[in-house]
Amino acid sequence: MNEVWKAPDLGGKVAVVTGASRGVGRGVALALGEAGATVYVTGRSTRDGRRTEDLPGTVEDTAEEVTRRGGTGIALRCDHGVPEQNEALAERLSAEQDGLDLLVNNAWSGYERSHEVRFDAPFWEQPLWRYSLCETSLRAQYDVTRRLVPLMLPRRSGLIVGISFSDGDIYLGQVAYDVFKTAADRMCRGFASDLRKRGIAAVGLHPGFVRTERVEAAWEALGSGPASVVHSAEYVGRAVAALLADPDVMERTGQVLATGDLAAEYDFDDVDGSRPPVFRLEGRMSLATRMDRLNRVVRKAGQQQ
Repeated sequence: MNEVWKAPDLGGKVAVVTGASRGVGRGVALALGEAGATVYVTGRSTRDGRRTEDLPGTVEDTAEEVTRRGGTGIALRCDHGVPEQNEALAERLSAEQDGLDLLVNNAWSGYERSHEVRFDAPFWEQPLWRYSLCETSLRAQYDVTRRLVPLMLPRRSGLIVGISFSDGDIYLGQVAYDVFKTAADRMCRGFASDLRKRGIAAVGLHPGFVRTERVEAAWEALGSGPASVVHSAEYVGRAVAALLADPDVMERTGQVLATGDLAAEYDFDDVDGSRPPVFRLEGRMSLATRMDRLNRVVRKAGQQQ
């Protein structure tokens, strides 16, 4: 842990972070744990051998690290695309907790099977399963939110954070990806409108270019990139923690926020002491093209092993 961040006191807060086996979800869960929160870590990857595309990281790994950092981590395998599993999550939370303070909708299956067809191929060359992966991801966020919000309503407080990315009118480089990432932000605005009179805030949060394990391994082969704005997954987590600790967070409800902007407003740094600014696509390679190159690099590295 880096001393440049003074974690807010989130002791007594209960959070659910979806898709937290690795990547941004894990970073959010760890930051919340460092602030003392109880974090339900959900995802499909577990130590019993069920791993998403055989990638590293499990819900148990993340939950244990949450606890090690001072919070309480609770691992729960959950495929949020399956309504029955979302209902089981809601029932467990209702049985174990007095309510829910935070839901972070991070789970996203839209990047899976990227080695099979170019991620940035034109839409007429895209298989329908890729559209379905993005569609299922958004539907899962909608379903888990509608099931967990009743745990916030009696308190008339709470926060919903949707992890997404768009950049105004700039096309993200793949039709399905662009449509559903944009829709995720719109969905948060809808949540905010319905919940405004209930004292529950909902915001969209845009990370920058996140330095995940996969990106780190392939960075050299990717060539020049936005090095000045790349950041850790925990940078996003610190933004979420700051929002949850903000007594005036309702003033932000319905907004789409950027991690870099929140770092400046709440005065926090990344784990290495840097403060990367907001990531903008204008003048840069589209996210879809960058993702396609990244997956080709990782696939080639795997074939050489």
